[in-house]
Amino acid sequence: MSGELSIRVATIDDQEAIMDIYNEAVANSTATFDTDPRTLEKQITWFKNHKDIHPVLVGEFDGEIVGWASLSPWSDRCAYETTVEVSVYIHKDHRGKGIGSKLLKAVTDRGRTLKIHTVISRITEGNQISIHLHEKLGYKTIGIMKEVGFKFGKFRDVTMMQLLYKQP
Repeated sequence: MSGELSIRVATIDDQEAIMDIYNEAVANSTATFDTDPRTLEKQITWFKNHKDIHPVLVGEFDGEIVGWASLSPWSDRCAYETTVEVSVYIHKDHRGKGIGSKLLKAVTDRGRTLKIHTVISRITEGNQISIHLHEKLGYKTIGIMKEVGFKFGKFRDVTMMQLLYKQP
């Protein structure tokens, strides 16, 4: 990448690009345990359900969305309202260029400014790069869920990582 990556809050107009990046991961990776591609209608509903405490950010390079990150509700139960789950997805042609690290940092930093207490990340087995990126930002491994997802003909383990924001 010769230009500069810009990171900004996502808009409704970004949802097709976000969906395309996500659907590529659905079809070709274990980064998500979804097995069916999202429709644009489902993508827009997902986006509209992200309120102020649940930001969606995009990384843009030369006018193209090359990745996205979000903080999503961990659970719909009221006691979990200050707990979120982080997601980061990068366009297949732009992986390995530091975009994921920048997006993870941006969305994690954004969470610090909100009324969030803890961020949870679920990382499928074998994704040591993602684990390392999370560790650099202060996330800690809190456990491994054994064989909780079945994708591409195999049961998969998931590493659970957590970041607790320091409260004043």
